[in-house]
Amino acid sequence: MSDQPFRGIVAPVLTPFTEKGAVDQRRFVGFCRWLMQEGVDGLAVFGTTSEANSLSMTEKTELLDAAIEAGIPAARFMPGTGACALPDAVALTRHAVAKGCGAVLMLPPFYYKNVSDDGLFAFYSEVIQQVGSAALRVYLYHIPPVSQVPISLDLVARLREAYPKTVVGLKDSSGDWNNTKAMLERFPGFGTFAGSEVFLLDTLRGGGAGCITASGNVNVAGCRKVFLNWQGPDADALQAEITAVRKAIQAYPLIPALKRIVAHYHDDPDFARLRPPLQALNAEMSGKLIADLKALGFAMSPRAAAEAA
Repeated sequence: MSDQPFRGIVAPVLTPFTEKGAVDQRRFVGFCRWLMQEGVDGLAVFGTTSEANSLSMTEKTELLDAAIEAGIPAARFMPGTGACALPDAVALTRHAVAKGCGAVLMLPPFYYKNVSDDGLFAFYSEVIQQVGSAALRVYLYHIPPVSQVPISLDLVARLREAYPKTVVGLKDSSGDWNNTKAMLERFPGFGTFAGSEVFLLDTLRGGGAGCITASGNVNVAGCRKVFLNWQGPDADALQAEITAVRKAIQAYPLIPALKRIVAHYHDDPDFARLRPPLQALNAEMSGKLIADLKALGFAMSPRAAAEAA
């Protein structure tokens, strides 16, 4: 197994729900297939955009199993396995490794705030040691605006030194380019992913791996153009295009907006469902969002009716 199993555009896959609020495995598998057809380089299921912390452990493991059993290559998955409870994080990570997933994306335990780097190091170390597999690859998930538990550069250094073949990268969703830049400069060769495509070109120019971005659910094509042409003369113009789309989307509540976009462009209204406490966009906001995107010339390729049903 490669020490760097992922590079490029990774989508934190949206989780569809049925009318009764259950996870919709059929829609999920169909959407994963569509993302693969669009050229996504990885599927970061059970991330923030996936409403992961509104899902039970059983729902996560069964959803991952359903996708792999449906023929989606396990190596393309980077499931989120972070949890507040150490045994849950170990169990989810162990399951991902057993299924052959390319890596896991791991939040810090986020309930208790102001914890020390020593405590966070002990948590990650326990997960790695209890899973006990040479096949395990961990990408750390730094998202302090949501978790309120940052992953410091010094903690990254300690984990890399202790587990150089296991802790192979990080998703920086701080929203702070200076933090991503510092990560790239301090850890050359580390698999650093921007958490938004707004920073994709700068990340690639700094030696980073790509982006794990929420809007990878709807704009794979645009993001891949930047990734494939980042050294070319059109790189800045291509980056400006995806930045404009991202800013249009994030003017609305992000996850409801993304689900509304999929629902609209795939003619699948039920895809817009969310699990409480999140709520769908109202009709006025939905209409304005789609109008804003159309004004930018945005479009999405269709999904087969059988996949969307």
